[in-house]
Amino acid sequence: MQRVLAPASANLQSQTRATSTALVGSSWLNWPSAAAHTRSTRCLCSLQSFSSTNTSVRAPLPTLRSANLLTWNQSRQSLRCAAAATAPPETGEQTYEYQAEVDRLMDMIVNSLYSNKEIFLRELISNCSDALDKARIDALTNKSAASSEKLEIRVKADPDNKTIVIEDSGIGMTRQDLVDSLGTIARSGTARFAEALKESKGDANLIGRFGVGFYSSFLVADRVVVQTKHSDDKQWRWESTIGSSSYKIADDTEGEPLKRGTRVTLHLKDDAVPMASATKLGELIHQYSQFIQFPIALWTTRQESEQVVDEAKTATKQEEADKAAKEKGEDQAAPVDPEMKAESKDVWDWAVQNDSKPLWTRSPKEITKEEYDEFFKQTFSEFLEPLTYTHFNVEGTIEFSGMLFIPGMAPFQQDDFTRKPKSIKLFVRRVFIGDEFDESLLPRYLSFVKGVVDSSDLPLNVSREILQESRVVRAIQRQLVKRTLDLLASIAEDKSLPEGDQSGAAKPKYDIFYESFGKFLKLGLLEDKANKAQLSELVRFKSNQSGDSETSLKDYVSRMQDGQQGIFYIAADTATAAESSPFVEKLQSRGFEVLYLTDVIDEPALQSLEKYADKELIDVTREGLNLGEDEQDKQQVAEKEKALQPLTEFMKGVLGDKVAKVAVSSRLSDSPTALVTSKFGWSGQQERIMRNQMMADNRSAEYMRGQRTLEINPDHAIIQALSKDLPDNTMGAEAMTRLLYDAALITSGFTVDQPKEFGQRIYEIMEAVLGTEPSSHPSDAVTPDQVVEGGSNDPWKK
Repeated sequence: MQRVLAPASANLQSQTRATSTALVGSSWLNWPSAAAHTRSTRCLCSLQSFSSTNTSVRAPLPTLRSANLLTWNQSRQSLRCAAAATAPPETGEQTYEYQAEVDRLMDMIVNSLYSNKEIFLRELISNCSDALDKARIDALTNKSAASSEKLEIRVKADPDNKTIVIEDSGIGMTRQDLVDSLGTIARSGTARFAEALKESKGDANLIGRFGVGFYSSFLVADRVVVQTKHSDDKQWRWESTIGSSSYKIADDTEGEPLKRGTRVTLHLKDDAVPMASATKLGELIHQYSQFIQFPIALWTTRQESEQVVDEAKTATKQEEADKAAKEKGEDQAAPVDPEMKAESKDVWDWAVQNDSKPLWTRSPKEITKEEYDEFFKQTFSEFLEPLTYTHFNVEGTIEFSGMLFIPGMAPFQQDDFTRKPKSIKLFVRRVFIGDEFDESLLPRYLSFVKGVVDSSDLPLNVSREILQESRVVRAIQRQLVKRTLDLLASIAEDKSLPEGDQSGAAKPKYDIFYESFGKFLKLGLLEDKANKAQLSELVRFKSNQSGDSETSLKDYVSRMQDGQQGIFYIAADTATAAESSPFVEKLQSRGFEVLYLTDVIDEPALQSLEKYADKELIDVTREGLNLGEDEQDKQQVAEKEKALQPLTEFMKGVLGDKVAKVAVSSRLSDSPTALVTSKFGWSGQQERIMRNQMMADNRSAEYMRGQRTLEINPDHAIIQALSKDLPDNTMGAEAMTRLLYDAALITSGFTVDQPKEFGQRIYEIMEAVLGTEPSSHPSDAVTPDQVVEGGSNDPWKK
């Protein structure tokens, strides 16, 4: 068995061997001076020191007495290079090669590159797939390398011996391949093969690139044995243990012979023994490698039914036959035919685990809708068919294939936007990499979309678990977002009902989609500025003219009146509350359409949009509402303002800082008052929602709160009566002003600051209407007796 130098010292080893070879056979008998002898001895000592600190070096040191001076002078420079570790440079610039501690490097690879132990199987199966691909290509280019061996991967667990065996019938490795590939960390044989194939203008779907995937074996194993057979070499055995900086290579004369290929045996750690289960391995194969192009066979059990003799029923049948024979005077009956029963038994056999074929690698023209539906259900564990899907291939500076699906129903806990979505399954050359990539592939508002992306250009980190930021990732994300929005736009335009539906209760696909995922698109208006215009075509809202359905902004604009300044909307808890709001009274009477924003996210989403089709979005609860009044209307309002000026000034004095001003309204028709907010800051609905948040900050609430204006309806009977009574009944007018303000708070979507006082004013009005005397509230306080120390009522008196 030959001991091989650890990879980190490979360069120094090659230099030492070159120096040794140059000196062997030389004659060092003639020395010109004592100084030359001293220099040579000093160099030899340096080389011996280097050799003693690198125990893996086994090249023999030269014999000084057998060298001549000429050869020494020629090789002196090489000797100095080999001893560079102990002989510092004298002067000038020097170039050094990086060195590494192999055991520390291996520890980093095993314990730092990978966050999940389970991926060891993915990495080893990927290596097997590459080996099979190499064998297939080699057979095409080299007829002598052709073999009748079936190209497949086999995985077998042995829990009794705590081992897992992964075997392939691929190209195998020579002894030099073992040294170069397994003995040199981060040197990928697959990458070198792919480069050579590229130079020859060939093509192969190879996976490995980094040269460290094999070492993931040590995530679960403390000892790894590799048996391999190449067509051009004999069978070799490679072995190494965890924490070791060396490995062993030997002729494999005792192991089970291989016709061609590689067998990797993992001797599991104690905490990894649960991995040695056919069920567990099957789950990992299905998760990570179900779309590998070569069959993956797992040694597992299956249930088989066989017919066996039912002893009890046969005995009963025989007894009955014997009894009948005795009744006939016979000693016993002839043996009856045995009764049979079916029994199940476990049969161990090889079972292919990756029957699923990657649909995205096929042409969309060749795939039926049923195949897409079945793929969606199996891949994403769904039980309903997708509403729609798209299948595409992107070619150009980057190349990838993908499929996107819109689910038929919303998942549970869909409002949890903080968790990582598992919407896109990422594959690299059909090997599953992961499905948790934050917002690298799809933004948060499209997390409901399910899909598959397969690319060889994705920039992964070495562990292939983290998607690194780059222009390639951004380009893929732009493509996915664009194709998703285009897909939604296509079903939004399709008003047809599902085929074959006779119930009359069916809805168009987009209505079904929007009921489940409409909030996501509104979130997109807030977060995706680049696609805001396209998203604005997809959102829907209820309105006073939409009935039971919802309307798009495009349809709203098509129904706008001549001279209408913009798109009117109001935010409320329900459509009923919005419809009965005082802010929409005059709008409805004049035939204007008003959007009802009943979702919490509706109002900030529309505010971020600002405009649609050059039409301003107008909140009818804010000041400055323009209903298209002419000069005559404005003159009438000015006259009413002048007539009611004493009342507005009085009411402002009563309310003080609670309102910025009291003004005559042009938007009210039925209600006496309404509380209008300024153009900037929270509306009443927003203020109430934000105050009810669990982590609400009262300081920021005060800062964000908009200024309030109390608008009064000059034509309302209460306002007119209050204006007439004002000079003679200021106390009554003050009480009515406070009551009107509290009522305006409620009807305008705010919260009453002092509900007890508001309730008390209501009770007083009820008592006045009923003609009852005001209720007295005698004090319930108890006056305690005065206790005099030492007196007769002193309980502590002795």
